[in-house]
Amino acid sequence: MPERREKMLLNTMLFLGALLFCSGLFVVLTKKNAIMVLIGIELMLNAANLNLVTFSRFDPQALQGQIFSLFVITIAAAEAAVALAIVVKVYKYFKTADLDKINSMRG
Repeated sequence: MPERREKMLLNTMLFLGALLFCSGLFVVLTKKNAIMVLIGIELMLNAANLNLVTFSRFDPQALQGQIFSLFVITIAAAEAAVALAIVVKVYKYFKTADLDKINSMRG
């Protein structure tokens, strides 16, 4: 019986990760605001982290999933900081965060 319960937990967590990834992808593809696109990217990275930690749980001797998840979290934090700095600069220059209205990269 515990084997069936663990398989059900694995399926549930993988479904949740897929749902989170799809919602992040939907946000990236449909929203025009730069901040919303960054939020969608963060959702996709968190979905990948959820899958890594889920698979790591089912192999207790190997911690690769959890360690790799820490690297992804670090990269996501750096990406968010750099991307927000770029968005602030673009907003100062163009006075908008709408990606459709930002069409020239003149200096």
